[in-house]
Amino acid sequence: MGNPIPPQASDFLALHTGLSKTRLKEAMNKGAVWLRRKGTNRVRLRKATFLLKKGDVLELFYDEKILSVEPPLASCLMDHQCYSIWFKPANLLTQGTDYSDHASLIRQVEKFFNPTRKVYPVHRLDREVNGLIMLAHTKQAAGKLSRLFQEHSVIKRYRAEVLGMPEKDEDVIDQPLDGKKALTRYIVTSRNPGVNTSELLVDIETGRLHQIRRHLAMIGHPVMGDPRYGKGNKNGIALRLAACELTWICPFKGQKITCSLPPAFRSS
Repeated sequence: MGNPIPPQASDFLALHTGLSKTRLKEAMNKGAVWLRRKGTNRVRLRKATFLLKKGDVLELFYDEKILSVEPPLASCLMDHQCYSIWFKPANLLTQGTDYSDHASLIRQVEKFFNPTRKVYPVHRLDREVNGLIMLAHTKQAAGKLSRLFQEHSVIKRYRAEVLGMPEKDEDVIDQPLDGKKALTRYIVTSRNPGVNTSELLVDIETGRLHQIRRHLAMIGHPVMGDPRYGKGNKNGIALRLAACELTWICPFKGQKITCSLPPAFRSS
């Protein structure tokens, strides 16, 4: 007798899950299936006809609601070949989860370039936040750009609409977050007494979890539309926070670069 024919991934999953091959192919294409093979890192498996070997382990994270999400589309604003600058709309994840990556910026970028490029995130934006994000396309670029962020050499500027009207035209919030140093600076650009809101330009020197949102809520001026932090600011609108400007020294050309969010992408 000859050696048995190795099973295809979709056949194997159909046999053990009861799901149709059509649904499984969609789940694989959207990043819900993972392969563990001895001696290698866990990877997403997208090819339905992939031939399995003895000892392979497949993981399926199937959630019909997640797989049915139609994500908003990102836009490339600058392309420096080894890295690029993108507009990430609100409600688009920066990275995927175990359950899928089709609703993530990284997957959209992977599919955007022809020929395809590797994508390495060097910083992140919260899902609810829209604005500018930098992505590397080589390990060398990822290392150099990550170092710029770690050394606080990238100026990150945000626009925020907040509840109330801060007394000072500009101020610094330096309250620690999660036991770590956190520094947020803001300038009031306008006050709107009729609706009791103000617009701020915000710079951060550190990148703690939800730093801007938490700091502004701490001083009594939470970001409008924030679903998590603050009181009196949840009026059914989207989060009014946008990453509107990045300034850095290109580690490859040595020149200063500023990328500002074009008016067409400003939703807050």
